[in-house]
Amino acid sequence: MSAPRFYLAQPLAPGARFSLPRGPARHAARALRLAVDDTVILFNGEGGEYAARIERVHKDEVAVSITAFAAVERESRLRVMLAQGISSGERMDYTLQKAVELGVTAIQPIAARRSVVKLAGERADRRVAHWQGVVASACEQCGRNQVPPVAAPLTLAHWLGHAIFHGHQPQDHRPLGQQEGGRLLFLSPLAEARLADLPPPVERDCLVAGPEGGFEADEVAALLAAGAIPVRLGPRVLRTETAALAALAAMQTLWGDF
Repeated sequence: MSAPRFYLAQPLAPGARFSLPRGPARHAARALRLAVDDTVILFNGEGGEYAARIERVHKDEVAVSITAFAAVERESRLRVMLAQGISSGERMDYTLQKAVELGVTAIQPIAARRSVVKLAGERADRRVAHWQGVVASACEQCGRNQVPPVAAPLTLAHWLGHAIFHGHQPQDHRPLGQQEGGRLLFLSPLAEARLADLPPPVERDCLVAGPEGGFEADEVAALLAAGAIPVRLGPRVLRTETAALAALAAMQTLWGDF
């Protein structure tokens, strides 16, 4: 059985000794019932992972010492950012969790017109922190050592106008989906093209998926004006928590590591 994995947002190095933060410590001591001399794997999102030995367990305190570093990564060769229309409650959590397992490199929540959940101010900050925790937990489970960032929610128009999906401001004035650095794909049951009809990506792709009820007509028009490529996933209409995951699995099968 593989050693339990814990994400720690702190510096890590062989020889370091410290107590686990409260959350991981409670999980290790109470849920997993780990004991002295058990091995755990620690990672901080900066690359690689660290083997550590449990030195002490007392109630909710778990002290560890790092024994070794392994420069191992389990990232997909397919680089995909997910721009996901915000859905309600557990649906969004499920989508983000499974998207991480399927290899996404970054997540942009989209506050679409038909998004049931409306976020602003401190509520938006709390929700992003929650989503980032969901992503970190998914990395613990699936073995990834790189933790995809979750950005603050944006409207589709704001994101298309200001947030460039391949990570930098454009150097030309072509539509977003036609600039160098990647393709902009969006899921539409009305599209003619399938993912299998597209050539393999040259660099990074961005996949855009709508919320419950999909995008409204003006949002679809904005995507098309940005040079986005509409693609369909077959004759059936998929739920918001299913569509992006089906697309990511298909992309990994066509061009990734499946």
